[in-house]
Parts: sequence; structure tokens; C-alpha cells
Amino acid sequence: MAHFPLILLHAFPFDARMWNPVRRPLAARVRLITPDQRGLGRTPLPRTDREPSLEDAARDVLALLDKLELDRVVLGGCSLGGYLAMAVLRMAPERTGGLVLIDTKATADTPEVAQNRLAVAARADSEGTLDWLADSLLPNILAQDAPDDVVRTARDLINSQPPSGVAWAQRAMAARPDSFDVLARTGVPALVVVGERDSLTPPDSARTMADALPDAELVIVPGAGHITPLEAPDALSSAILDWWERRFPAEVPEAAAQGLG
Repeated sequence: MAHFPLILLHAFPFDARMWNPVRRPLAARVRLITPDQRGLGRTPLPRTDREPSLEDAARDVLALLDKLELDRVVLGGCSLGGYLAMAVLRMAPERTGGLVLIDTKATADTPEVAQNRLAVAARADSEGTLDWLADSLLPNILAQDAPDDVVRTARDLINSQPPSGVAWAQRAMAARPDSFDVLARTGVPALVVVGERDSLTPPDSARTMADALPDAELVIVPGAGHITPLEAPDALSSAILDWWERRFPAEVPEAAAQGLG
């Protein structure tokens, strides 16, 4: 079996630094690649007249694979990163050797959720995002008893994102399609991970997604909310590595980590 790198795509509205708590244990066992998505972190938002779409973000991921000369990877993502992983799977299923879907869902937004995203995007364009975006998101994305240091880290990451990238990502997510058809067609091993207290993509939603995949395992992380990599990094690392050892037994560990953006 080929030696697949692991690409992890971050949540909204964060960047690749959200993977820092899991970076050391994962990178000790697999080749880890954690890019910033367009408009967030250190990756600029391209100038274009095209309507925001995760298809364009998927093309960014495929361009990165081409640049690194990677034919196939295990593709993972948290929340928005999961939506993007499914967009890549829809566009180029032959490039994916496995899936790791964390605190995400395969359904499209309801009209109400999509309208709220568009309102957030408009406010980001007109006011910027400092503080108000974190204030509105943190109660929903973190467990109520999340430690203060986790809350501070999440707030700092949100406040550091460019408003233009925040607005683009919201509009792209609002326009994304349902992806259950994509999941049903994939034959690669998949791991679905969800926080026990995730109110945005709850365990029942994760179970439905895992059931739609032909070859999936579901892990529910006790006590975690919607951002498991920050809230329960040890549990998430263990879940990924345990699954990896069982599903890719011929892999030879390679301690090579890359944080690209």
C-alpha cells in the first residue's frame, strides 16, 4: 500500500495553527501537511470576479498536491475543512486514499443558515471582524466548560483572520451542495470524529454521515464541542493514529511535518 501523507484542512474562521495541539503526535507517525485556506492565515485571497465557491478552494488543494508531487493523500478536515475535503473528493476522487472528517457534516445549509452566513459576510465586509465575530461564535463552537486557555487561543485565531477571507469563506459555505452522494460513492477508508457536545454538527449528524460512507468508523470524543483539535487534542490524535494503524498497516512511519500556507 502506498505511503499516504495526511492533509488536514482547518475550520472556519481559523487557520492551520488550530492543528498545533495535535501536530507533534501526528507528525511523529505520518507526513503531516496543514495548509492555510484561501483568504485565511497566510494564504492571500485571489482577485477574481467569480462567485465564492468551495470548488475554487478545492482546486487550491489539488494545486498543492501537484506542487508537492503527491498522487494520493489521506484527506482530513474539521468543519469547513471537512466541507472542503468533500469538495475535493467530488472533483478528484482518485487523489484521495482515505478520509478523516472531524466535526463536520455532509448536508447543505438550510435557507436560514445560508442567510445568516451571508449576513455575517456583509458585516465582515463593512465593519471588519475584530471581537464581534469571536463573541458570536465562541459560545456555539466550544463546549461551555472549555478551559480558559482554549477560549483565548480560539479568540486570538479568530481575531487574526482577514475580514475579506472570512466573508469569502462564509459565502462559499452558503453555496455548497449536499455531499451525501459523494460520500456514498467513495470506497476509501474513512474516520468520522465528533465532539460529544458539538451542537453545530452533533453526534447524530456524524453518525448519519458515517452510515453513508461504505467503509467508515465513528469516534465520539467525550466533553468536546465543535473544535475537537483545540478542545481534546490528545483524544483526537489517538483516534486518528489508532485508525491509521488499523487501516494502513503497511505504512512505515516518517516523521516529516509540513505547515504550508
